[in-house]
Amino acid sequence: MAISISDLMTSPARTIGKDTTLREASQIMRDGDVGDVIVTDSQGALFGILTDRDIIMRCLATGGDPDTQTAGATCTEHVSTVPPQCRVSEAVDMMRSQAVRRLPVTDGDDIVGIISIGDLARAVDEHSALADVSSANPNH
Repeated sequence: MAISISDLMTSPARTIGKDTTLREASQIMRDGDVGDVIVTDSQGALFGILTDRDIIMRCLATGGDPDTQTAGATCTEHVSTVPPQCRVSEAVDMMRSQAVRRLPVTDGDDIVGIISIGDLARAVDEHSALADVSSANPNH
C-alpha cells in the first residue's frame, strides 16, 4: 500500500486566530518546538500560515512591534492545501511548483494536520541529508 499524507502529517496542527499577536504566536511555536502555525479566521476556517521566518522578515526586520502586529496581518494567505489521502509524490510536486516548505492538510473545510518538506524527505529517503536535518532536535 502506498504511503499517504495522513501517514506522515503532524496532527493536530497548531492553529491560532488571526488576531493573535506575533509575540504570542512565537511563544506557541517555541513551546511546541515548531516553525509554523496555521492561522484561522473567526469561524476556525483556514486563513493562512505563519512561519518563524515570516515573523522575522515581515515584522522584526521592518521595525514592527510583535506585541501589536497580528498573525493575520503577517501570515501568508491563500495557501495551497492537500487532502489526507494525497500521495506523497503529489505533495512533493505541489511543494516544488508552489515553492513552499509546508502544506496544511484539510479534509473538506476541516484542518486535520500539516505536512512539511522534512516529513516528505523522511518518507522518500530516511537517510537523506534533509531527512537527517529535519529529524534533528535543535534544542538538545
